Amino acid sequence: MTKRIGYRDWRWLGLWWHHFFLLWSTIDGQTRYSVPEELRQGSVVGNIAKDLGLGLSEIFDRKLRIASEAGEQYFSVDAGKGELLVNDRIDREALCAQSATCLLPVHVVVENPLQSHRIEVEIRDINDNSPSFLNPEINIKIPESVVPGARFPLEKADDPDVGANSLKSYSLSKNDHFSLKFKDTKNAKAVPELVLERPLDREKNALHQLLLTALDGGNPATSGTCKITIDVLDINDNFPIFSENEYRVSLKENSTKNTFVIKVSATDADDGLNGEIKYSFSSRTPDSVLSKFEINNVSGEIVLKGPLDYENTKSYLIDITAKDEGIPEMEGHCRVQLDIEDVNDNVPEILLTSEPSPVREDAPSGTVVALISARDLDFGDNGKVTLQLPTKSLFSLKPSFSNNYELVTSGPLDRERFSQYNVEITATDSGSPPLSSKKIIPVTVTDVNDNPPVFTQPTYNVYLKENRVPGSILYSVSASDLDFGENAKISYSILDSRVQDVSVSSYVYINSDNGSIYSMHSFDYEKLKVFQIQVQAKDQGSPCLSSNATVHVFILDQNDNAPTVIYPSSAALGSLPHQRMPRSAKPGHLVTKVTAVDADSGHNAYISYRLAEATDTSLFTVTMYTGEVRTKRAVSEQDDTSQRLVIEIKDDGDPVKSSTVTVSILLEDGLHEPILDLRQKVAEPSKKTGRITLYLILSLASVSVLSLVTFLILAVKCIRNSRSSGSCCMRRSDCDDYKNPNRNLQIQLNTDGPIKYVEVLGGDMLSQSRSFRSCMSPMSEYSDFTLIKPSSTTDFKEVISVLDASLPDSTWTFESQQPTYNVYLKENGVPGSILYSVSASDLDSGENAKISYSILDSRVQDVSVSSYVYINSDNGSIYSMHSFDYEKLKVFQIQVQATDQGSPCLSSNATVHVFILDQNDNAPTVIYPSSAALGSLSHQRMPRSAKPGHLVTKVTAVDADSGHNAYICYRLAEATDASLFTVTMYTGEVRTKRAVSEQDDSSQRLVIEIKDDGDPVQSSTVTVSILLEDGLHEPILDLRQKVAEPSKKTGRITLYLILSLASVSVLSLVTFLILAIKCIRNSRSSGSCCMRRSDCDDYKNPNRNLQIQLNTDGPIKYVEVLGGDMLSQSQSFRSCMSPMSEYSDFTLIKPSSTTDFKEVISVLDASLPDSTWTFERMTKTMGYRVWRWQALWWHHFFLLWSIADGQTRYSIPEELKQGSVVGNIAKDLGLGLSDIFDRELRVASDAGEQYFTVDVGKGELVVNDRIDREALCGQRASCVLPLQIVLENPLNLHRIEVEIKDINDNSPRFHTKELSLKIAETAAVGTRFVLETAEDLDVGSNSVKSYTLSRNECFTLKMKEVEDGKTVPELVLERPLDREKKAVHQLLVTALDGGNPVKSGTSQVIISVLDVNDNFPVFDKNTYKVSLEENSPKDTFVVKISATDADEGPNGEVEFSFGSRTPDSVLSVFGINSLTGEITLKGGLDYERDTSYKIEITAKDKGVPGMESHCRLQVDVVDVNDNIPEIVLTSEPKPVREDAPGGTVVALLNARDADSGNNSKVTLRLPKDSPFTLKPSFSNNYALITSGALDREKFSEYNIEITATDSGSPPLSSKKIIPVTVTDVNDNPPVFSQRNYNVYLKENGVPGSILYSVSASDLDSGENAKISYSILDSRVQDVSVSSYVYINSDNGSIYSMHSFDYEKLKVFQIQVQAKDQGSPCLSSNATVHVFILDQNDNAPTVIYPSSAALGSLSHQRMPRSAKPGHLVTKVTAVDADSGHNAYICYRLAEATDASLFTVTMYTGEVRTKRAVSEQDDSSQRLVIEIKDDGDPVQSSTVTVSILLEDGLHEPILDLRQTVAEPSKKTGRITLYLILSLASVSVLSLVTFLILAVKCIRNSRSSGSCCMRRSDCDDYKNPNRNLQIQLNTDGPIKYVEVLGGDMLSQSQSFRSCMSPMSEYSDFTLIKPSSTTDFKEVISVLDASLPDSTWTFESQQVSVDGCCAPVKRTTVQRDLVPPPFSSSTVTSRQLGEKVRCV
Repeated sequence: MTKRIGYRDWRWLGLWWHHFFLLWSTIDGQTRYSVPEELRQGSVVGNIAKDLGLGLSEIFDRKLRIASEAGEQYFSVDAGKGELLVNDRIDREALCAQSATCLLPVHVVVENPLQSHRIEVEIRDINDNSPSFLNPEINIKIPESVVPGARFPLEKADDPDVGANSLKSYSLSKNDHFSLKFKDTKNAKAVPELVLERPLDREKNALHQLLLTALDGGNPATSGTCKITIDVLDINDNFPIFSENEYRVSLKENSTKNTFVIKVSATDADDGLNGEIKYSFSSRTPDSVLSKFEINNVSGEIVLKGPLDYENTKSYLIDITAKDEGIPEMEGHCRVQLDIEDVNDNVPEILLTSEPSPVREDAPSGTVVALISARDLDFGDNGKVTLQLPTKSLFSLKPSFSNNYELVTSGPLDRERFSQYNVEITATDSGSPPLSSKKIIPVTVTDVNDNPPVFTQPTYNVYLKENRVPGSILYSVSASDLDFGENAKISYSILDSRVQDVSVSSYVYINSDNGSIYSMHSFDYEKLKVFQIQVQAKDQGSPCLSSNATVHVFILDQNDNAPTVIYPSSAALGSLPHQRMPRSAKPGHLVTKVTAVDADSGHNAYISYRLAEATDTSLFTVTMYTGEVRTKRAVSEQDDTSQRLVIEIKDDGDPVKSSTVTVSILLEDGLHEPILDLRQKVAEPSKKTGRITLYLILSLASVSVLSLVTFLILAVKCIRNSRSSGSCCMRRSDCDDYKNPNRNLQIQLNTDGPIKYVEVLGGDMLSQSRSFRSCMSPMSEYSDFTLIKPSSTTDFKEVISVLDASLPDSTWTFESQQPTYNVYLKENGVPGSILYSVSASDLDSGENAKISYSILDSRVQDVSVSSYVYINSDNGSIYSMHSFDYEKLKVFQIQVQATDQGSPCLSSNATVHVFILDQNDNAPTVIYPSSAALGSLSHQRMPRSAKPGHLVTKVTAVDADSGHNAYICYRLAEATDASLFTVTMYTGEVRTKRAVSEQDDSSQRLVIEIKDDGDPVQSSTVTVSILLEDGLHEPILDLRQKVAEPSKKTGRITLYLILSLASVSVLSLVTFLILAIKCIRNSRSSGSCCMRRSDCDDYKNPNRNLQIQLNTDGPIKYVEVLGGDMLSQSQSFRSCMSPMSEYSDFTLIKPSSTTDFKEVISVLDASLPDSTWTFERMTKTMGYRVWRWQALWWHHFFLLWSIADGQTRYSIPEELKQGSVVGNIAKDLGLGLSDIFDRELRVASDAGEQYFTVDVGKGELVVNDRIDREALCGQRASCVLPLQIVLENPLNLHRIEVEIKDINDNSPRFHTKELSLKIAETAAVGTRFVLETAEDLDVGSNSVKSYTLSRNECFTLKMKEVEDGKTVPELVLERPLDREKKAVHQLLVTALDGGNPVKSGTSQVIISVLDVNDNFPVFDKNTYKVSLEENSPKDTFVVKISATDADEGPNGEVEFSFGSRTPDSVLSVFGINSLTGEITLKGGLDYERDTSYKIEITAKDKGVPGMESHCRLQVDVVDVNDNIPEIVLTSEPKPVREDAPGGTVVALLNARDADSGNNSKVTLRLPKDSPFTLKPSFSNNYALITSGALDREKFSEYNIEITATDSGSPPLSSKKIIPVTVTDVNDNPPVFSQRNYNVYLKENGVPGSILYSVSASDLDSGENAKISYSILDSRVQDVSVSSYVYINSDNGSIYSMHSFDYEKLKVFQIQVQAKDQGSPCLSSNATVHVFILDQNDNAPTVIYPSSAALGSLSHQRMPRSAKPGHLVTKVTAVDADSGHNAYICYRLAEATDASLFTVTMYTGEVRTKRAVSEQDDSSQRLVIEIKDDGDPVQSSTVTVSILLEDGLHEPILDLRQTVAEPSKKTGRITLYLILSLASVSVLSLVTFLILAVKCIRNSRSSGSCCMRRSDCDDYKNPNRNLQIQLNTDGPIKYVEVLGGDMLSQSQSFRSCMSPMSEYSDFTLIKPSSTTDFKEVISVLDASLPDSTWTFESQQVSVDGCCAPVKRTTVQRDLVPPPFSSSTVTSRQLGEKVRCV
């Protein structure tokens, strides 16, 4: 960093010091001028040019100007004369205020060089200001009680002038009461004060006005005035005085609210608040007055607030108080007497003596309904009441005594018209005007069953689709009954009728509660199209009534039958039909005709035929609507001898149903045989004879097995029936005299996935119960279904014992006549949580209505229900005792009993059904393989020869949960080789995906994951080990084998066939006869065949009314069995073999998984005992007893009428003890003691309370409760209590009265125990104060009589009489009060009554003497002085002012404030606490602004009027260094060139500090590394100059920070930033963003399009930074580059001049130059490389064959003997483009025969696809299309002509061998065997069909028949919508065959003979299953041409294979597609069927 100082630096340094000493020598001399203020503008101050030594020319050349530190330009320079002139008005007071000396500094600045001079101008004062007061008007408030000599400070005047011109004296205008005096202060200034000379009198003069004048000492003198207004304040020394001492007024009692009563008026001589009066009721006014009246506190108007009642109070005495608002308050009193005038204002009242009783609608006239009475609180005529009813009322009133009446019926009643009568009774009094009231008495009419139920319509039409889910609702009929309750409860039933000779109840059943009709099973339109139901609606009245309605049910056809093939007949029977066709057949030859029928009707039965698959689709065609199979062309030698056709047959329904038939066609050489004639004579035995024998053996074996099975079934059934009935295959005897009441009981097994519920359907309720036992399954625990056989009731006890295991509890719910609740509860809930809250209500009241809840004991799974739940006995909330498990308990019920607390207690029950809802808490459990289920590894064996789709094993798992939680899916989680095996998702079948190769390991390990469908998902795994073993492949039957010659062995076989046929025939005949006999016998009794029924007439089971009720909410959910024991429902199941379940031969049930099936039977009769049924007969006749009671009722009625006029009255004193005797009521009423109990005598009191009761044993009226006369009658003289005696049987009423006498049991009582009075000490002697009167609840002599007062010097007691004879106590003031001597007086007032002994009450009177405000606050000092630093923070404590006041209360509370004339400058700086007198700093102190403050403080009390005093506070401000130095720019900084030399002056500046002394001395400094420095001038003036080199590109602007620091302690500093701009010099060339640019341009672009934009930047600015672009000249292919492109000179955008061709020019470069506009200009260059991109703009060009390339036809030769794959020629082409655009592929576009040739896609080789036939043309023309891989695709074609030349033909294998002739005998025996086999087969087929039909019909409702079926009732073929999915990701990669039902990809059925499906005897597999997939792919070429494929892309995930791929769904079009010229061969497709 060391820098060497050279000559140049020394030169600058010397020059600097020269200027410094020159400047220093000039600042010592100072120029100063003196002028008076207010000089005119332009006045000359002095010659500044002369004084500064400047010539006149320098003033202009050096730009002399004036800069004033004051900010304003008060002075200017006359450039012509060099004089300093006044430029603006100069006000000394504005500049220097009160300062003695006023100097104005001025700066004179000259430039070139920059210099500054300082001069001072002194401003002298003149007398230009008059004295002025801050407030020209002052208002002073002085109480009239102020004593003379009091002083009141006045405001000082202010004069801005100084010296002799300032303020000198004051004067006051003349006044008798006030004078002016001065108070001297330490600063020699006098403060004027106003002095009171004489006492003030507000009544004489309330206002005084004075004028205060201030004079200054100027010449001439000026003055200012202030107007003083003095208000004399009043003190409160006068009482309010009423205009009258007592007011009197009268008012009617019916006066409305806010009615004006009277206006009281009082006046007060005082002024202001002291004279403002407020009125109020006396503090001792009772609430009874306050609730009736209110007074306006301002106007004194009294208005009515509440209603008046003459009967309660006849007059009111109201004390009114008038109180002023002075302090102390003064009050006056008066009294208002209000008399009430009586009017008829009480409405008559109707009372119910007894509540109305319900009346039967057939009740006779005169029936008593209720007892009522009427009363009116008024007296005289106003109290007389009459009652009346409406004119057309069905009721009337019978008068009794003293306004008592009976309400009786007077006409017939009809509940259906009016179920309730609101009898309106009108009561009217005799007043004027009369008043009336109404009361509505509700009379309920009870129902009589006189209306039958009525249906909404007599007939209903129901349209029902066939095959609906059994148990679904068909229709809901509805009937209504006008009756009520039980009479209106309707039950629905179906009347017995026959539908197809079967009871209609076997088809449908009805919900007896709501009329919903449900189907018993699915209906089949083909069997039943319409039927009708007779529905009966019956009420539950006595006698019951009913009505009927007819429901017509129309079955609508659905497409539920697939077409059935009837020809070829062999296909219909399941075998493969074979047809023969000569090879010589011509196109159109009829090969065969397929015939099919559809059992549906209408459009559903329209059938169409389609060729689905074929060995060669070009050879055959099928007519769409006839099914004819014809040839499309002639047969060639290359066609296979065996042709296989798969013909699809579809109907026209929705959804479409289809079936297929496979026809095998053998092509034979020979004559044409159009139709095979089976009746031809059999020729010599040949190979065909051997086949027939083989077919006979197979047919005989199948028929034998079928017959044997049928016979065994009948034999077992016959043997078992014989055990109970003693007969076999015969109908049970009719002489047993026994009828099973449940003989038609039907059990229906319902399922939704797993079995969940059953239906018990009762057909004939008097029919016999069915029972069943197992007969087919050896292992029920592994069997999906079990066949059981019905047996007699003696065997039934073995069935039911395991029903709990197979059918969970949740299948049963119960319904009774009591209310039920359904509660749904999730399993695994928290124990103790609430399940439900039941609620019961009781119409009674009191204890009778209090209800407690309990749970009746019952059993749930052999455990008391109380161990599961408990109930809150108070509110009915039911809580769980523990958590529930759905798998253990699915539903249970709780019997809740609600019991009231009456005597006797009554109760009712309700049933709560608790349904446990399943949660997914169980993982799937593996049950097969059994070894895996037990935890060990399962081993399976599989031959290596297994084909794709081979079934290896099947994993079976179950889930203990139900519903969706139990749905299970299987997935292959891990595998040794995932490409070898696959697991079916929903069946668990493990199959091979491909053939086993030699490289596959012998041991394969599979881990299969099993998941359920719950939330959350539960899963488990099973590991299967598969061993691959070598073995022999099973031979494939070759039907074309040569048949051996017949021999002896053939004869033996024929003999054996004859014997076997004979035995089978006999067996079949016996079986058929047994069925025929049984059918004939059954048809006699039941009208049906193949069904058993037993009839007995004389037996009646006590459960004959067994009801089965189906409850449903949408789908069927549960069944209720009504009748019998509700807690024991027997379970059974309906059959699957018979279309009519009540006559079933077999029944299919789900076996239990835990118990053996032999324990399943129990007797249904035992579960429904006789005791469960009760009957009630509602019919009742009227006998002698009824008439006797009616006669007795009329006798008592007339007796009541005769004695009603007499009245009994008793008199007793109040407060008698309970049980005291009032009188003998029985004797007085003439009743015997027995009548009291028999007639239910009771006492009803009008008072509401039961004060009296009757002693039943003695007949005496006794006191029941305390009687308080005052509570009953108040102050009334007479107190009478009316009573009513009510008698029943007959209803009678007596009225008595009890008079209550008064006793002296109440003492006088003051409303206020302690009375407080406030009296001012100024109150006058003789003033009266009204006291509160005492109250005594007693009347007469026991009331208040006199008052006494305790002794006191100042007060006495006097009585004031009022008009009604009552006296009011008043307190009289005898001596003046003095608060200073005694502030409180306590007195005791005593009230005495006139009773014996005398009773008294006291009230304490406390008198508070109120103070008067007569003392001023007094300060402890007159003047306070304090010092405070000017930097003190806000809220700094200054001083605390203290003053005291001798008065008390508000008069002595002092508030402090600043004087009213305190200036805002003080108020903004200081604040005072008005309560404590603390003064704090509110604003900032500034010593430079104010060195001290003089503050006037006022202390004022809160009295009225307020008294105040004053003191003064002087605050001296202590100076501190609190002003920050300030930097002021004398001249603004100028811009500097970046090449400016050092020392260049940039700016002139000045530093100043508002402080003085050392605090005002300021030093400046710059940052160390700054290229600038400060040169000091004079008096804190500086010059800012440069001190180093500048560079604009680094810093275009310098923010020079200058720091100013003063010399105070602590020192303060400030900073100022001066911006200095550096101007630019062109010293930087333009720079490109990059040196080289690469541009990629597509060929064939549009000329003039933009290629690229280059960009350059220049660090300079302005013109130096403006850049222009240009292209330097260069050559591209010997052409100037400017002919290719041009550039925009402004923005650098490069444009093309024309289009580019990649094939001609691939790359070139451009040189771009960027140049700025500086002086001198600078530039730089950049290179742009342009790369041309190829586009596919050239089509492929053929180079071979050369002739085709030249445009002519290319000819090729090929021998006819060429084999498939023969290379004919090769087409070669090239593309001028490059890359992908040059990739070429070849395709055969057109051909004479597309089946003969093929073209290799990427090589262009033309090869034969097949051998050449004789029919092929000799000249073949091929058009080959050549495409490139560009976008868009370019193509070209080449035509090749191929000539076929003759050569040797390949020999064809002749399979037609000859067979030796057999003998004629062999042919005849074979013929006989055929005939015998046909007859036996027909007989066996008929027998089997009988059972099959029964099985099929039942299987539609029960879901199974000896085989497993889909989990839902609406069975749908899962492969009905078979789809071929072509999946692709780019090229075709794999194919999927998807069934319509995605849950079942392959469909198979297993036999019913084996309990374990994996070891089934037979498995039926749908031909479209995966096992046939190999055959499907092989014919894709023929059956699915390209045009029929559509692609649908969707994202799928392939488990166990690869990453997700796109799957494309390929669907076949329904309309036959047009032919396409291109095909996809099976070989090509097979190559692409793989997993990616």
